[in-house]
Amino acid sequence: MVSSEYKRRLGDRKDARRIRNDEMDAVHSLFPFIAPKRTEAEVYIKQEMDVTELVSYVKKIKENNEDCKMTYFHAFVTAIAKTVYMRPLLNRYVMAKKYYERNDIILSFIAKKKFNDTAEEMLVSLKVRKDENLDDISKFISSDVKKIRQQGTNSIDGTLKILQKLPRFVNGIFIWLMKVLIYFDLYPAEFQKGDTNYSSVLISNLGSIKCDAPYHHLNNFGTNSVVICIGEIHKKEVISADGEKRLRDVVNFGITLDERIADGFYFAKSIKLLQYIMANPELLERSVGDEIEYKD
Repeated sequence: MVSSEYKRRLGDRKDARRIRNDEMDAVHSLFPFIAPKRTEAEVYIKQEMDVTELVSYVKKIKENNEDCKMTYFHAFVTAIAKTVYMRPLLNRYVMAKKYYERNDIILSFIAKKKFNDTAEEMLVSLKVRKDENLDDISKFISSDVKKIRQQGTNSIDGTLKILQKLPRFVNGIFIWLMKVLIYFDLYPAEFQKGDTNYSSVLISNLGSIKCDAPYHHLNNFGTNSVVICIGEIHKKEVISADGEKRLRDVVNFGITLDERIADGFYFAKSIKLLQYIMANPELLERSVGDEIEYKD
């Protein structure tokens, strides 16, 4: 996330600052010329996360407050936001063979209006402020999803419905024009606001339909560089450090990243941080922007 004290420079985009060549190594500087498309630089990570402490933490909160709408998904979203704040390279993207770091952290997900095959999907985006915590994020997600379900749409969904009614060749021209506008940073801010293709991390909660985590592709449209699919929480017998077998709550994360924004070492350390946060869920009570001291 770009500091509030940063002064905009020539070459920056409206949602991000330009990363200059002296801020990166030669390999990454040239990477966009080797793999100019995001889908040509996808890497996949399947990670099993131990969420025993997080499950207990959320259950305790809900037991103490019957009106609380908090879910495990809300806790996962907050943990991911905290990880991105501490690992800023995850908030970068490549456009026009140049690197950028977003001004804000934006997490997006897709919600079904109803759990059936024909129900429409809704696009939901959350701009995370550094002073927010789990409680704030949980309330926002609950209220925003409820509002969209009641209204039947949001701004970006309404635009998509209009496009759906137009002839196919008009849609093709429109999307081509949008890609040109994105390239030159002229894409309408109103479209960008609710577009999941412009998020720092796109999150898919497959656990809500009792499905394991697959890998989800990236998209060449927009700027999204990280997609995380979350599977169903389940019990698993694991061998602890003392050699004893214990039954733990675990969940699989299927993570797809744009390899150009960072290297494997950086990604691995970021995943370890995410696991550390979920193993210590009380950290979610602190502001997302608060630094965490931990040993990886």
